[in-house]
Amino acid sequence: MSRRALGFGLLLLTLQLAAPACAADAAFTQFIDSLWPEAEAAGVSRATFDAQTRGLEPDYKLPDLILPGRPPTGAPAQAEFVQVPADYIKEASIARLAAEGQKLLQQYRPSLNVIESRFGVPAPIVLAIWGRETDYGRYKLPYDGLRVLATQAYVGRRKDTYRNEFILALKLLGEGAVSRKDMTASWAGATGLTQFLPSEYYKHGVDLDGDGRTDIWHSVPDALASAAKQLLDKGWQSGVRWAYEVKAPANVDCTQGVPEVTKPIREWLREGFVPVRGEKLSAAEQAQPASLLQPEGIYGPAFLTTQNYFVIKEYNFSDLYVLFVGHLADRMTSPLPFATPWSASTQLRTADVEAMQRGLTRIGLYKDKIDGKAGMQTRAALGTYQKSAGLKVDCWPSETVLRAINAAR
Repeated sequence: MSRRALGFGLLLLTLQLAAPACAADAAFTQFIDSLWPEAEAAGVSRATFDAQTRGLEPDYKLPDLILPGRPPTGAPAQAEFVQVPADYIKEASIARLAAEGQKLLQQYRPSLNVIESRFGVPAPIVLAIWGRETDYGRYKLPYDGLRVLATQAYVGRRKDTYRNEFILALKLLGEGAVSRKDMTASWAGATGLTQFLPSEYYKHGVDLDGDGRTDIWHSVPDALASAAKQLLDKGWQSGVRWAYEVKAPANVDCTQGVPEVTKPIREWLREGFVPVRGEKLSAAEQAQPASLLQPEGIYGPAFLTTQNYFVIKEYNFSDLYVLFVGHLADRMTSPLPFATPWSASTQLRTADVEAMQRGLTRIGLYKDKIDGKAGMQTRAALGTYQKSAGLKVDCWPSETVLRAINAAR
């Protein structure tokens, strides 16, 4: 690092640590001003840069920030990672959104036909994403998108990522793709009816309604087509279902429930997994590679997930999000809920799951992120520990298992 860069970094840190808010904001303003060369290189005009950054202030109340002198804020309010399935995938919500989705299938049928033909993504899938992201446009995103991106670029956990997103947001505003007033966002900076980051807009945006501009904020055809294009670009396979609900055999090894354990559906069927409603799968379906998903360990529903499951997961990295979207899409064409009800499981606090992950890492069973999220890798590592410790193998984080891991120091 050059002396000049080192000196600038020390100045920023000194100002951030200073008590008065005005000092911290002065450092923020200096940081924003330092981005002008990158913005200019991306095609942002000086007039746009000045107009959009004038008076811009950070929002230190956002989650997932690292603020000097304060504990990391984390993201405890993100429902996908702190709720048990029964709370997140509520039948009342699914039924309401599915009923409205059925009407929207008819209302936007011409556009949806084009989307299905052009991108190979079923209409119910893109409608379900719209329903989950913004309640079909009724949910108004609460934050100033530019302010969110600027704050995350300044003191977020992924500064480099958000630095680029902030500059691309300036480009969006300069090009007139959206007004500052309409570029509202989530706390993570996603914007529009189907919640895109600015980089996703430029990679996957589609002008389906043919008016000469890609408008994911007001044009439903554009927003849905853009969502479909994103799924296709991430590997969506036409004609393949997202998942199959199955009944697992009594002796199921729940540690197999990771993406790395993938085999043709026919092999899972030979091992005793049975489609829940006795449906007969075609030879082509049985040849599809699939992974086992047991969101509540051995409790609750089980699924054989295809490549398309993981494509939806690229849209939002949460199993519960994918289950919500996939199930909502299915319910638009079938009234049937999951055949197996969710269990009455309870979810450990994020801090407890983090402690469990650290313990599993310490004994060499877990190699993923310490993030407090009981995802596939955490559940599988937990099941492996339960095997080695002679405990009941259910692949579900509980206080009992946490105590056992802590005692194994």
